[in-house]
Amino acid sequence: MDDAKTRTRRHILEVAAGILEREGAQAVSTRSVAAAAGIRAASLYQLFGDKDGLLAALAIHAFERYLAEKHTLVPTDDPVGDMRRGWDIHVDFGLRHPAFYLLMFGADRPGRRPPAADEAHDLLLKFLDRAAAAGRLRVPPALAARLCLAAVTGVTLSLISAPAQDRDPEISARMRDTLIGSLTTDPPPPSPEGPGLASRALALDAALTAVDRDALPMRPTETALLRDWLHQLAR
Repeated sequence: MDDAKTRTRRHILEVAAGILEREGAQAVSTRSVAAAAGIRAASLYQLFGDKDGLLAALAIHAFERYLAEKHTLVPTDDPVGDMRRGWDIHVDFGLRHPAFYLLMFGADRPGRRPPAADEAHDLLLKFLDRAAAAGRLRVPPALAARLCLAAVTGVTLSLISAPAQDRDPEISARMRDTLIGSLTTDPPPPSPEGPGLASRALALDAALTAVDRDALPMRPTETALLRDWLHQLAR
């Protein structure tokens, strides 16, 4: 795509995003966006197709904004604290951009989500892998990621649906602490025995995730079998 088309596409998305945030998804149409952007509807169709194509592009645009904020979360030496801060950033984004959030996580078609959602999921997994490597997770990172996303999405959608004056910020904090408390352990105390078996298994599983697959002296089937055993030991 040449620079002119890139600029036009970006301009249309910014205009559509403004309409979305001010008036909601129902106000976003090819005609309204084209008029507000000062272009012909035919030009918009060439770039996005129909309204569904425009909304799909807006969802990707929203995830890009979301990821830009999530990337400001610099990992510290406290991976569990990082999990809490990541939760708070997620909820805060949803409350500041409710129309974007509903487009991102309130999918109108089951099973459909923007590719950028996978990047957000991978970012969450990186933080959870760090917690596992530190011996702080009770469950495998992939399961922890699914539980975290289900909980934080539910809380955020619930808060968005309530009138601003009726929102209780403690709801998010309590759900966050309850969930993270159920998924993590306290830092292992210094002892001759070291961390428990489950923590060691998850830490090794996290280490395998971080290593380049080609660098492992095992075949993929052997690696998969080892990880399955580690997950069994972590139960």
